[in-house]
Amino acid sequence: MTQQNIDLNETFLEPVRNERMWHPDPNGPGDRRPIKIGEVWENPVTGEYAKILELPWQNQQDRAVAELVAIAGARVMGEHYHPALTERFTPLEGELTVKLNGQVRILHQGETAVVEPGVWHDFWNATGRNILVRIEITPSERFVHMIETLFGLARLGYVDRKGMPHPLQLALCAREFSDVVVFRTPPRLLQIVIFGALGLIARWRGYRATYPQLSRTVLAPRV
Repeated sequence: MTQQNIDLNETFLEPVRNERMWHPDPNGPGDRRPIKIGEVWENPVTGEYAKILELPWQNQQDRAVAELVAIAGARVMGEHYHPALTERFTPLEGELTVKLNGQVRILHQGETAVVEPGVWHDFWNATGRNILVRIEITPSERFVHMIETLFGLARLGYVDRKGMPHPLQLALCAREFSDVVVFRTPPRLLQIVIFGALGLIARWRGYRATYPQLSRTVLAPRV
């Protein structure tokens, strides 16, 4: 998802006062189609396309593997760390720029960066063409559900032009998946206060952290 500078009023408060975005039906029918190797999960807003190569419940390590196509200029939402999972990035085509604990480096084809739990990091495609990156995540089941939710919201049109969910939606997602990802900004204490307050409003307005339509990870039969 695309990174953006965070202004507390513009990002969190003003959209709530002037809410124009919707959310999926929290009581909609669950998507129970089995997830299959080779299918592609797409975020049409940010231009990320992930082809699934391995699912966490198919190995003892709870590992997920995918090949990610990132269009020119694509990057994640911002600097973050994962409390309990390890990521491995290996460019298969092109170059990937990564930032690990404040140090920026370029991964060339065939090189691998390993991101351990608790390490602040960011990555993006700084080149002028699409790149292909192999991504491995361990353990990954909760991470996969988070990606399914965020990509699904984008696919259904419930994000802005930068790929960000509505602040009310973001507040619930951030709290639900706080065991998966923590962002550097705004400061952690401020995140807790803001997301806690917005979360109460969000649930009252019918938002949920994730939705049955976006939960094949937990609802679908595992083949």
